[in-house]
Amino acid sequence: MAVLDRSDLEASPLADLHAIAGQLGLDGYRRLRKAELIDRILQRGGAEPESAAEAQPEEVEGAPSTRRRRSSRRRRTAAEEEQETETEAAAPAPRGRAAEEGEQPRRRGGRSRRKAEVEAAPEGEQEAPKPGGEQERVVEGVVEVLANGSAFLRPEAGLEVEGDIYISAAQVRRCELDSGDRVSGPVRDPRGSERHASLVRVESINGEPADAVVGKPKFDALPAAFPSERLALDSEDPTLKAIEWLTPIGRGSRVVITGAARAGKTETLRALVGAVGAQDGLQINVVLAGARPEEIADWQAQEPVAVASLAASPDAQGQAIERAVESAKRLAGRGEHVLLAIDSLDGVAPHVARRALSAARNIVDGGSLTVIATAGKPFGGETTVIALDVLRTSTGRIPALDLLASGTIRAELLVGEDSAAEIVKERAKAAQALR
Repeated sequence: MAVLDRSDLEASPLADLHAIAGQLGLDGYRRLRKAELIDRILQRGGAEPESAAEAQPEEVEGAPSTRRRRSSRRRRTAAEEEQETETEAAAPAPRGRAAEEGEQPRRRGGRSRRKAEVEAAPEGEQEAPKPGGEQERVVEGVVEVLANGSAFLRPEAGLEVEGDIYISAAQVRRCELDSGDRVSGPVRDPRGSERHASLVRVESINGEPADAVVGKPKFDALPAAFPSERLALDSEDPTLKAIEWLTPIGRGSRVVITGAARAGKTETLRALVGAVGAQDGLQINVVLAGARPEEIADWQAQEPVAVASLAASPDAQGQAIERAVESAKRLAGRGEHVLLAIDSLDGVAPHVARRALSAARNIVDGGSLTVIATAGKPFGGETTVIALDVLRTSTGRIPALDLLASGTIRAELLVGEDSAAEIVKERAKAAQALR
């Protein structure tokens, strides 16, 4: 158990102090005043009264932080504590100020309430030993941070669960959690009128111990460089061969496949994903936003990580994209190479589309996140634009690449100076043909 700090305990509601005391196996803790309870917890936990180390009990927003004056205290005998525990159920529920300050008033049977919403624990959870030989359930899932600073731990798809797990805003801040983080930790059941279960502490973040992750640079703060490692397509498809030669894509590229309706954007994206799917060390995630039902079926071979159909609202489509982007950022930040394919960005707000595209980067001395998305037109900031000509597509003239509207920034880093010069010559020929 982490070293407990007096200031953290004094800032915690009484209900959470009871949860800690229960884990430590303290007798008669429910009848102690808060100051006495904190002393008992510190004595049992082995912490110094003014230790600066940070504990990881669950915290609730709005808990009072003012230190209470400590009066002289007397130690209770084991017999007295046992007697108090037996008579606890008959104690009346306190009212008034405790509830106003965010503490959970006790109800009959020692049950409590709280203002914050928490969720039911999933079935089939692992169990970890508690002090005193008891077991505590351990859950794992993906974090979704809410606007108010708290979060929910969303279980993996396909698991039968009663609901998500609530994470307090204090834990979100302390552990620097972001949406998309994969988190594990013990969970406690709801108390009294609580609706859901609550995460007691964060033990691991994205597969690493929480203590080792906290304090690391955020993904958006990691240094980035222009893509320099080319993604080989190795395809006989004429359009893909033209893309590989004239608009090369690298690890960390920010790519938009543009064109009018029926220009073949979705088909080209699906072919691109299929062509790079066999590359070692590259994880491919597909997101479908605003997709036709028939297109969803066509994408099943790539197993999309998120799907929002044509009937979904723009907000729902945007949320599906943002969740997938955050998850991909976590992987790239850990040194992995990820390709995120999005079909499409047309149905979401422009700021959501730009955020998704801006996540792409080639991390210096690290991993990479490549984003390839379809859209009616570029949003700005792309490193590669692949423009398709609807006239060529509809008349069967392949490749359907509009070379003058397409291009890759710093292509020489991917194909070398000589090949980059050849691309310029081909663009000049295409421009001359239009005169």
